[in-house]
Amino acid sequence: MIYPVTVYGDPLLRKVAEPIDSNFEGLKDLVDNMFATMYHSDGVGLAAPQIGKSLRIFVVDASSAADEDEPELEGFKKAFINPEILERTGDTWVMNEGCLSLPEIREDISRPEHVKIKYLDENREEHIEEYGGFAARVIQHEYDHLDGVMLIDYLTPLKKRLLKGKLTAISKGKVKTSYRIVLPGKK
Repeated sequence: MIYPVTVYGDPLLRKVAEPIDSNFEGLKDLVDNMFATMYHSDGVGLAAPQIGKSLRIFVVDASSAADEDEPELEGFKKAFINPEILERTGDTWVMNEGCLSLPEIREDISRPEHVKIKYLDENREEHIEEYGGFAARVIQHEYDHLDGVMLIDYLTPLKKRLLKGKLTAISKGKVKTSYRIVLPGKK
């Protein structure tokens, strides 16, 4: 099942998501559907709040970005359930980021180079792993969604004011996407 993507203006995107408990049913289907939605939307990551679910889970697949500079991205496809970032280290570096919940907006965002994260996989097995470069960036971006943070929160007040018209247009559905979206207040 391919979910529509929740866009800017929906209060759910600003909430801290709820942990997934051990009795949660349909976890495999949720993970599969999140990957399907992410691929359909041409994303490299997708968090549950972006599909209207206040749950602490995100999926990533950055294997298409694997190259000679970052060969470790080969096969980098994972589900992160109830993740907890333990450490952010290294120099911060800037990269242009986009977000499925902010269609037609791309901005330069500064993030730490490395991240150490604890999470459960889709089999509910715990992992503690460290990532760097693009993988760390994608993880931090998606993790932010679980805490109600969006990439625009990293911008200066002036830059946010300059984007106000675009943000208003997104919240009203006056934006072109190749994927279905859900407008604030709609189901």
